[in-house]
Amino acid sequence: MKEAIKISFVVPAYNEEACLPRTLEAIVAEIRRSRCAAEIIVVNNASTDKTRQTAEAYPGVLVIDEPVKGLVRARSAGFHVATGDLIANIDADTILTEGWIDKVLRAFAANPELAAMSGPLVYFDLPKRTRALVRAFYCGGYVCYLLNRYILRVGSMMQGGNFVVKRDTLVRIGGFNPNFAFYGEDTELARRLSKVGDVDFTFSLPALSSGRRLIGEGVARIGLRYAMNFFWATFLKKPFTETWLDFRDQSQKPLP
Repeated sequence: MKEAIKISFVVPAYNEEACLPRTLEAIVAEIRRSRCAAEIIVVNNASTDKTRQTAEAYPGVLVIDEPVKGLVRARSAGFHVATGDLIANIDADTILTEGWIDKVLRAFAANPELAAMSGPLVYFDLPKRTRALVRAFYCGGYVCYLLNRYILRVGSMMQGGNFVVKRDTLVRIGGFNPNFAFYGEDTELARRLSKVGDVDFTFSLPALSSGRRLIGEGVARIGLRYAMNFFWATFLKKPFTETWLDFRDQSQKPLP
C-alpha cells in the first residue's frame, strides 16, 4: 500500500500576532477536513511582538526562530526543518479556502511531473472595485504565464504566500535563492523549478488574504512593482526592487 503524502505548512511571521490566529485556524481546519498527514511550522522571523507566543498557543504547531529578517530567509528556515513530501508556503495573513488541501493532493497525484502549483490571492478586505482591478491584474499575469511557460519556455508563475512545492524537487534545485529577499522571490523560484518539472498556476486554488500592502502603497504602484519584478526575475534573474515596506494589521475585518 502506497504511503500517504505528508504536507508541511511553512508560515513565515514577522510581527504577525494580529493575523496569525486566522491563518493557523484555517490550516488546522483544512487538515481536519482532509485528514491528511501534515505538520505546521511557524517561522518567527525577528518579531518584536507576541508572534511566538501566539503560535505556541496552538497545539502541535512547531515554532522556530529565524533572527535575520527576510521573507526568503524565513521560508528557507522552515523548509530545512520540514519533513513533508510537499512544502506549502502560506503567508501569515493568508487564509486557506475550503478544499485547498484536497485540490493540491489530487493535482500532485494526477501528474507525477508536477513540481509546484499555486493560485491567486483574494483580498477580502478591499472594496469590490479594487478587487476587480486585482482580478484584471491576475488575468494579465496569467497571459504572461502562458506565454513564458508554453511558448518562450523561460519560466512560470507562482503567487508568494499561496504555493506548494514538492520537497525533493526543491532540494534538487538547491532550495530558495538568498539573492531574492522579498519581491520576485516567487517568480525566481518558479523559473528554476520549471527547468525540472511542471509549475502550474490555477485560479481553482485561491486563498484569502489581507490587502494591507495594496492599501498602504496603492494598487497602481504595487501592481507596477510586482510586474517589473516578474519580468526582472524571469529574464534578468535578479530582483528589480531590493527593499520593501512592512504593513501590519492591528484590527481584524470580518471575512466575506
